[in-house]
Amino acid sequence: MLRLLTWNIHKGIGSLDRRYDLGRIVSVIKHYSPDIAVLQEVDDGVPRSGTDCQTEVIAGALGYAHAAFGPNVFLKQGCYGNAILSRHPIARWRNIDLTISGKKARGALYAEIRAPAGEHRLTLHLVNVHLGLSGMERRWQVRNLLDSEELSNLGRLGRVIVAGDTNDWSGALARGRLRDVGFRCVTGVGRRASLTFPSWQPVGALDRVFACGEISCEHHHRGRLALAHQASDHLPVVVDVELLA
Repeated sequence: MLRLLTWNIHKGIGSLDRRYDLGRIVSVIKHYSPDIAVLQEVDDGVPRSGTDCQTEVIAGALGYAHAAFGPNVFLKQGCYGNAILSRHPIARWRNIDLTISGKKARGALYAEIRAPAGEHRLTLHLVNVHLGLSGMERRWQVRNLLDSEELSNLGRLGRVIVAGDTNDWSGALARGRLRDVGFRCVTGVGRRASLTFPSWQPVGALDRVFACGEISCEHHHRGRLALAHQASDHLPVVVDVELLA
């Protein structure tokens, strides 16, 4: 069994008190103890977050031996983007640019993870996304992601997970191109979707996990810790999956 957590951590800035406290993020992730943490809005060298390299700080505090960071938005000082923390080896990774001209910079952090499956280790193709605000933008981003070198040749037998902040209020992604190529939303659809935004009174299922190929989803739930409601403007989603040999 493999536990995955996806969370937009909002740079460690609290949902209501607007206070920077990365310790709250660390404590919530530690509580759920995921094998892989898929994080969005992760700062690196930005003054508002004490110029912390948040990927390294969180990985170090929780003992993740493997980490990757994909910067998307570059500021006057520092940048922010997506991060993947893993207890299992990351064989390779690449940041895929999904920016549309004139729109906010967006990206997808792709990683190949050698994850356990019984007595074997199998390759999990993991993609951490933070998609755009408009439906047109998201459709373009999904199309370009699926056409990327990393995903276009995998076929339906490759074990692939796409997770992150989709900004998809209507759930259209679960009914569109992703479904057409074999992905299923494993964090619920319709009334069964895990609501994650805003964290203090969630009404939108913006943070989702999609799986394709030989993957079984055993269980999923959103974070309900009081601290999770305070730590970010999104709630984390936790999914337990099994890679099938």
